[in-house]
Amino acid sequence: MLRDADIRDGLCDYLETKYGKIRFFEELTMGKSRADIVIVTDLGLMGVEIKSDADTYERLSRQVRDYDRFFDYNYVVVGTSHAGHIKEHVPEHWGIITVEDDGGKLDCYDMRSPQRSPKVKLTNQMGLLWKRELAVLQEENGLYKYSDKSKTYRKKYLMESVDKELLKKQMLEVLFERDYSIFEED
Repeated sequence: MLRDADIRDGLCDYLETKYGKIRFFEELTMGKSRADIVIVTDLGLMGVEIKSDADTYERLSRQVRDYDRFFDYNYVVVGTSHAGHIKEHVPEHWGIITVEDDGGKLDCYDMRSPQRSPKVKLTNQMGLLWKRELAVLQEENGLYKYSDKSKTYRKKYLMESVDKELLKKQMLEVLFERDYSIFEED
C-alpha cells in the first residue's frame, strides 16, 4: 500500500524525465486547496494531486475546481487501489498517472495525458507570484514600480499593461528562478 511519501520522489524523477527542464514546488496554496506538487515547464504550470492508496476522494471535487482555475494542465496520480475508478472523479482534460511499488522502485504509468484546462486564468496564476517577483516583472517591462502598492494592485497593473502572452512567458521564467534563499539567515 503506497502512501504519499512513498510516491513523491519517484514521481518527481518520472516527471523530470518526461518533461525535461522543469521546476517543482510542493504544497503550494491556491484557492481553497493546496496543490501537492506544482510543476513549472515551458508549456505552462502543471498541478499534481496525489491520491495514494490511503487517501479518499472527499476533497477532490473542490481540488479539481481550484486546480483548473490556476494550472494550465493537471494530473491526478493514484495508487493501484484507485486506478480502476479515478476516471469517474476527474474531468476528461485531466491527466492520470498510476503508480505501483515494484520491489522498492516506483513504477509510473500514463493512463491519460492532460489537456489544457478550459478554466485556467492568467490572473489567478499571477497571484502565485511573490510581491518581489511582481516587481521584477514591472521592471522587465519598463513599468513604474509602485513600491508602496499592494500585491493585488501590482498584479492588476501588470495585467492591464503587458501583453498576456508575453506576461505568461515572463511569469514562467520568474517562477523557474524563484529563490527561497532570501529566507535563509546569514
